Amino acid sequence: MKAWVQDRYGSADVLEFREIDAPVPGEHEVLVRVHAASVNAADWHLMRGDPYVARLALGLRRPKARIRGRDFAGVVTAVGGGVSRFRPGDEVFGEADGAFAEYVCAAQDVVGRRPAGLSFGQAAAIPLAGNTALMGLRDLGRLRPGMKVLVNGASGGVGTFAVQIAKAYGAEVTGVCSTRNAELVRGLGADRVIDYTREDFTQGTERYDLLLDLVGNRSLGEYRRALAPEGTLVLAGGGVFEGGSLVGPLGLIVQGQTASLFTRGRIRVLTAAPSAENLATLRELAEEGRIVPVVERSYPLAETDRALRYVEGEHPRAKVVISCPAPSAP
Repeated sequence: MKAWVQDRYGSADVLEFREIDAPVPGEHEVLVRVHAASVNAADWHLMRGDPYVARLALGLRRPKARIRGRDFAGVVTAVGGGVSRFRPGDEVFGEADGAFAEYVCAAQDVVGRRPAGLSFGQAAAIPLAGNTALMGLRDLGRLRPGMKVLVNGASGGVGTFAVQIAKAYGAEVTGVCSTRNAELVRGLGADRVIDYTREDFTQGTERYDLLLDLVGNRSLGEYRRALAPEGTLVLAGGGVFEGGSLVGPLGLIVQGQTASLFTRGRIRVLTAAPSAENLATLRELAEEGRIVPVVERSYPLAETDRALRYVEGEHPRAKVVISCPAPSAP
């Protein structure tokens, strides 16, 4: 099969599009013929091994996982002996290392059935970003109807889902984004849009019950000024921080974890983990039309390196999708 392989850390120039052996599904895994994948900020950070402290887990000298990509949508072609939820021919979506390839193996408990009415490209845009938004709002933020919610970074991959999920759960939503993305965020259902080039939400008079931060560009003290007395701050990683740093947004996250020990849980740090249950929730929301994946651009699999350069350099709105032509036999 064809796949984008990485043998060392660096820019997209280190990636090679070459023929390798297709993966073989393990006992509880499915083999999926990838029809579409999507690019997340996490993909280029992992590609560069950035922030550098992350290499303690990713691999000190070279990445342990050699094929980039997490989000996929496609058709099951084979299943392991212990798989009971899927069979060949099922159309699915989910998260697994190695999605920038013609085939990917994934554990059955991180795979869901493709939402009816969505293309493979739209379905591939959902898993990582949608799950991050869902867990940050519903699980850590304890989202309830009527809450005042602010999404900092509302026009990004996670942010576009966060605005829609918060509205679907009955919240009053404020989205923070740049001037060029204001209409997009408003069209997603935000009740109010703050243009950060003109207004600093941490200096305003509005207070929020839940603040989901996807940027990491403020101090904890500034974020907390924007919270209601019993409000909750959810730190979700700071997806747009610049590369080449030792700790990146991890410094703010560590501060948040430490501060949460003394603030009765008002500060939560999100570590998103994929699950079939969350994919089922996202599928239901998509089939009801309560969330609609926003795709800015699409690239063919052979131009995945261009897609990664675009996501790293331009901080695009919403999602960038990779389309995969009919692959060769595994």
